[in-house]
Amino acid sequence: MSLRVLAAMSGGVDSAVAAARIAEAGYDVTGVHLALSSNPKSYRTGARGCCTLEDSRDARRAADVIGIPFYVWDMAERFHRDVVEDFVSEYAAGRTPNPCLRCNEKIKFEAVLDRALALGFDAVATGHHARLEDGVLRRSVDAGKDQSYVLGVLTRDQLSHAIFPLGGSTKAQVREEAAARGLTVADKPDSHDICFIADGDTRGFLAERLGAERGPIVDETGAVLGTHEGAYGYTVGQRKGLRLDRPTADGRPRYVLSIEPVSNTVTVGPRESLAVSTIVAERPIFNGPVAEPREPLACQVQLRAHGEVYGCRAQLSGGVLHIALDSPATGVAAGQAAVLYSGDTVLGSATITSSS
Repeated sequence: MSLRVLAAMSGGVDSAVAAARIAEAGYDVTGVHLALSSNPKSYRTGARGCCTLEDSRDARRAADVIGIPFYVWDMAERFHRDVVEDFVSEYAAGRTPNPCLRCNEKIKFEAVLDRALALGFDAVATGHHARLEDGVLRRSVDAGKDQSYVLGVLTRDQLSHAIFPLGGSTKAQVREEAAARGLTVADKPDSHDICFIADGDTRGFLAERLGAERGPIVDETGAVLGTHEGAYGYTVGQRKGLRLDRPTADGRPRYVLSIEPVSNTVTVGPRESLAVSTIVAERPIFNGPVAEPREPLACQVQLRAHGEVYGCRAQLSGGVLHIALDSPATGVAAGQAAVLYSGDTVLGSATITSSS
């Protein structure tokens, strides 16, 4: 008896080809599109690969071409609570969240997987560009499209019920295959922005929900250089949009160094002040082939989606992950994930709380 697989179909080319591949491999496949907003127009306009009515229709057309049953699941309330509200509250607390990572964790591989297993499915397949070999998560062969970072929050149990059919292919190969299969999404553009911010204006989106709250922008000495309308509109490492009237004596640009939500203060300074060598991260998840590192473990760490990879030594102590970098990193923001790797293999992840 073949495995029953639920194929999550966003309406984009990746998830369509993923569903087609597993159906062709002989699995008993059912397609499902996730309705993430009770009013799709409030999230995006235009077919962008996530969250619109056009995307739902594209997913249905792809399922028809593949020849699999197709359903739409209403996840709007759960998505709003676990992703949108989390996004807003994280910024209000001075942190910089990754909503795609949270969506994978809370929606696609918690809410959807739980429901799929309850309905008798054996696994959930998605169009993520990552490899899964013997339960071990690895980078995609297409380094430019690799999504293992945003999957690093998944547990071993969740990975044991996941299928990522695209990890061995480049994006160009996926598009070529989609065209050969007669899938109309073959040339559909990828979605790059935050799906629930229709116009891409994150600061405006947050301002509508958190309101204006004027506060000081200061330098490292505490001298006030200007004001802002809400500390939530800034992130560590930001250079543009500071709108400061007082230039530096040497003419060099300033960067956001820290955000203090209690005092509503944004501190700025030179790029060299962004450099950090140690990171503390909480909520650790170890899903790779090695045990939790009770002693310093030599490995690599990625600190942002598609960000640079740093050599490091990682150690778990008291439920907290301590990471010592081999070379300084810049723009490390609390709220982002620190994902540990050994070569192309994911070892685990944790949420950054502080750095120095």
